[in-house]
Amino acid sequence: MELNQYSSIFWDFGGVITSSPFEAFNKFEIENDLPENFLRKVNSTNPQNNAWALLEQSKINQMEFNELFFKESSELGYGVEGLKVLNLLEGDLRLGMVDIIKTLKKMKFTQACLTNNFIPDNENQPDMIDLNKKAEIFNLFDFIFESKEIGLRKPDQAFYDYVLEKVGISPKKIIFLDDLGINLKPAKVMGMTTIKVISESQARADLETILKIKF
Repeated sequence: MELNQYSSIFWDFGGVITSSPFEAFNKFEIENDLPENFLRKVNSTNPQNNAWALLEQSKINQMEFNELFFKESSELGYGVEGLKVLNLLEGDLRLGMVDIIKTLKKMKFTQACLTNNFIPDNENQPDMIDLNKKAEIFNLFDFIFESKEIGLRKPDQAFYDYVLEKVGISPKKIIFLDDLGINLKPAKVMGMTTIKVISESQARADLETILKIKF
């Protein structure tokens, strides 16, 4: 593949630019005698209309999420309060990924952040990282697409259609990094080159291979 085939890099935020919250999920499961990956099971059950989907589209607030998540998790065998899960979302910033974004910016790649998130109920609401640091990183992107702002979320097809309409870039010129395969699948079908992020080093290596450059 020629370097000039690609003009844009799309980035997920949590689990790509920050460490994955799934590590905190698994620790919580151990501490609370829950089956391994139980929280992910709750999140992936009825993914179009469950508590997570509604929260990330700003259709319910966090107290409503708390109650609905408890109901959904109870139906799967173990009642868990939703607010306790939200408190697990803080992650560590992957500085190496930020450096890559800065390098690609200098190389004139168009970059966008595509993130599922939610409106905090108060200023003390836990976030993936410190809000000032998050704002600094967001300033590196040419486009920001937040589910809480546009009322659409990954992996809904309408989300990707909306993004492509706004950026005006052919899918074949885009590389998209996300830590969830379910979010990458629609993008790949549309023609984007996708990278499933398992670790920072793996994502870096995959991006270097595709772009034929060394970070």
